[in-house]
Amino acid sequence: MKQLQSYVAVLCVILAAAPPSFGQTPGPDPRGPQLDTERPHWYSGITQPYRARTVPPVNVSNSSRIDGLLRAGNLYLSLSDAIALALENNLDVEVERYEFSIAEADLLRARAGGAIQGIPTNVLSGVPSGAGFSLLGSSSTGLGANGAAGPLGAGLSYDPAITGTLNFGHTTAPQANTVTSGTPALVTLNKTANIGYSQTFPTGGTVALAYNNVVQEQNSFRSTVNPFTNSSLDLTLTQPLLQGFGLALNNRTIRIAKNNVRAADYVFRQQLINSVANVVQLYWNLVAAISTVGVRTQAVSVAQKLYDDNQKQVEIGTLAPIEVVRAEAQLATAQQDLVVAQSSVLQLETVLKSALSRNGLASPSVLEAHVVPTDPIRVPEIEAIQPVQDLVSKALDNRPDLAQSRIQIDNSEIALTGTRNAMLPTLNGIADVRSNALVGSQNTVIGPVSNQTGLLQVPPIADPFFLGGYGSVLGQLFGRNFPTYSIGLNLVIPLRNRAAQANLATATLNLRQNQLLVQRQINQIRVDVQNALTAVNQARAQYQAAVKGRVLQEQTLDADQKKLALGATTVYQVIQDQRDLTTAAAAEVTAQATYAGARVQLDVATGSTLADNNVEFEEAKAGHISRVPSPPPAVPPDR
Repeated sequence: MKQLQSYVAVLCVILAAAPPSFGQTPGPDPRGPQLDTERPHWYSGITQPYRARTVPPVNVSNSSRIDGLLRAGNLYLSLSDAIALALENNLDVEVERYEFSIAEADLLRARAGGAIQGIPTNVLSGVPSGAGFSLLGSSSTGLGANGAAGPLGAGLSYDPAITGTLNFGHTTAPQANTVTSGTPALVTLNKTANIGYSQTFPTGGTVALAYNNVVQEQNSFRSTVNPFTNSSLDLTLTQPLLQGFGLALNNRTIRIAKNNVRAADYVFRQQLINSVANVVQLYWNLVAAISTVGVRTQAVSVAQKLYDDNQKQVEIGTLAPIEVVRAEAQLATAQQDLVVAQSSVLQLETVLKSALSRNGLASPSVLEAHVVPTDPIRVPEIEAIQPVQDLVSKALDNRPDLAQSRIQIDNSEIALTGTRNAMLPTLNGIADVRSNALVGSQNTVIGPVSNQTGLLQVPPIADPFFLGGYGSVLGQLFGRNFPTYSIGLNLVIPLRNRAAQANLATATLNLRQNQLLVQRQINQIRVDVQNALTAVNQARAQYQAAVKGRVLQEQTLDADQKKLALGATTVYQVIQDQRDLTTAAAAEVTAQATYAGARVQLDVATGSTLADNNVEFEEAKAGHISRVPSPPPAVPPDR
């Protein structure tokens, strides 16, 4: 029965030392995509920790939405379609999608006990600027700096490890004293087979289980057992009691990494706001530029008609020839302004198409297509009254950059626990429990013949308890025939502790600075909202004045044209009226664009860009937008 218990105990040791995944059916990897060819095998549970997680190559193909919007060489775009294309194809957004995988990898690293690297928090404003990356929750913000790495968790490894040693050795050692060995040259053969298991826990403690075996054979006839097997089963526990103790300390990198996973959502949300606002602004700019082309085209038509009428009157002798020259100069100026307006449209089309495409203008169909916006700029008759305090509260709740800063403060406070813990002395409790075993065969080595008695030197008779095979070794180990115990404390007290004091002071001062920076950011948000609201009101007033100015210029031109027919005014005055009307109409278009841009900036300031443009965060995160493309207009807008 005792021998059966020994075998059961050995089986328990093997199972305890086995990897956690041994014998389990591997499930899908939740932290990274896998290729279709990576199907699990019977050994996948063992090999999975040693396989690289596959990251698919980048995709530079556009979504099918853009092909559905191309018709007869034109790209018909509603504002909703432009935003959907940006969410699916914009490279700034696609680059930021890797933020989630980076944060998950950092969390995996933290759960293993490693020092985290942090996540990038910079976002692109729409045009790559080459700005450097700043890191959230990285060692540069407190973790791993100022000596906080070492005993405070960065050196801990929560992944269990199995160690093994196989060794064969041969030693021939000359003996100065032959009394103990019985030979002037002691020959020893050693065979070592050891296996160990170690595990670190979030309390800071470490457990190590070592199973050691040494088989030794010598040419000594004075040993009672030869060859013999010397085995031990050793369990060592080490637990910091002051510095390095506690879940709050040793789990801090995991909590920071979890915060960074949440922060990745805010970083991506900020990129979405920037990209959507950029596309909306480009869209309205293009609408305004196309309207400007319409104004300039109308000005050319009016100038052409005036030129033709003057030429006819000169031919019949009712008008001086100089008036034809004046009308022709007006026509040339109008045609030049039209070319400039058309060039501006082409440039804006190029920028917008590049923002809505993964491969830029590499596609010939996209390159050659004219963008036809189907949504006009609408300035409401009555502006909704929004108290500035309500807008500020909305901004403080919705702005993702402020949420990032608050998470950074939380991370700094978590990291400060490690720096504060370094102020304590080092006091470690150490406990060791060992079970020893020695089993072998009766020594049969015969010594040299004695000169006095003429008898052979035979080894002494061995104790039967130490004779046997490996089963006897296990019986002694788990029967605890030769136990060893030890328990103790290891204390290290720094006498001045100046480095720890300086590190704590620096970390605390950095935290206070970050808290002030957050307050400054809140103050700036209030300024942004107030300025954006003022800009909206100003743009609305500017638009209303421009509309009135255009109406008055139309009336003035109509009256002067009637006077000209009666000979009560000059052609020069009519030309001047036409110029003023064109200027007024262009000012109205500019005022419309200014109003639309001011609304975009107000949405950005209050953090409501995504909600106001019906952007679903999870869809944007996945890069697949469910909304169907808008149908083309029955009558295409004028270009």
